[in-house]
Amino acid sequence: MRILVTGGAGFIGSALVRHLIENTEHDVLNFDKLTYAGTLTSLSSIASSSRYRFKQGDICDERAVAAIIESFQPQVVTHLAAESHVDRSIDGPGAFIQTNVVGTYTMLAASAGYWRKLPADRREEFRFHHISTDEVFGSLGETGYFTESTPYDPRSPYSASKAGSDHLVSAWGHTFGLPVLITNCSNNYGPYHFPEKLIPLMIVKALAGEPLPVYGSGANVRDWLYVEDHVRALQYVFEKGVVGQTYNIGGNSERRNIDVVNTVCTILDRLQPREDGQSYSKQITHVADRPGHDQRYAIDATKIRNELGWQPVETFESGIEKTVSWYLNNREWWSALLQRNQAGKRQGLGA
Repeated sequence: MRILVTGGAGFIGSALVRHLIENTEHDVLNFDKLTYAGTLTSLSSIASSSRYRFKQGDICDERAVAAIIESFQPQVVTHLAAESHVDRSIDGPGAFIQTNVVGTYTMLAASAGYWRKLPADRREEFRFHHISTDEVFGSLGETGYFTESTPYDPRSPYSASKAGSDHLVSAWGHTFGLPVLITNCSNNYGPYHFPEKLIPLMIVKALAGEPLPVYGSGANVRDWLYVEDHVRALQYVFEKGVVGQTYNIGGNSERRNIDVVNTVCTILDRLQPREDGQSYSKQITHVADRPGHDQRYAIDATKIRNELGWQPVETFESGIEKTVSWYLNNREWWSALLQRNQAGKRQGLGA
């Protein structure tokens, strides 16, 4: 198949592109604006493949989107391009509304216009796959899980913008008949993750000898999903998923943030000990909590397991070991991003 990936130079998008080129026969077009968090260095291992091509562009640009869809003639549009950092959404929500809501509308409108003109057999095989987050469901208490029928209750500008985009995709399916799929995933981690998110931020700050900032008490709980498990699930969904359905994707790995940080420190203590012999955990510093910080996310991924046969391969223990090792062995990749973007500066206090 020909698969158009929006945001294919980002963290999850680049993992999907690498996976598709390395493990399938699909042709892939990566359409990415190359904002601060997108870099083609994440795709260097597959850049020379005859089945891969890249086009720089903005998903909010109606003409550019329509032109790239018309020229590439995809059977699948996998829509990952998004602003995704909660702290940034607190300081500057406008960019999130523009990219996540307006950009998704632009992709839907262009895809629907293209789809309507296809011959009947190609209309039947076409899919618009929208990749979203579990944060649209709000915050859980100590028990319970998000399912595909959990009511939406977003709490941050980021999650509200993603909830809006989910609703637009659903509307284009119901009203216009566009063959849509939606997936909502838990927190991803793994190689090539931009170092503003928790796990890569802790790794690079630990190695730099800087304080490791943990919001509040660190008791907030997330379900952690290794990115390569996630992109396998995405392939299952757009190849085998039922049109109009939503699938939750989780890693079955709930952890408190403070426990995640301590695990990173323990692995670094073993693989790259501090010169003074002390544990990296000595660098942990508790800082003011994020405004409106959701307490707990947890995914029930029963539906995708039972209906499509997917389940995560990595445990949190195996995935975090691979992740820390990757950052130790690929300093050139993340050092260049840090110098270019000044990642790691505290944001999200605008409220």
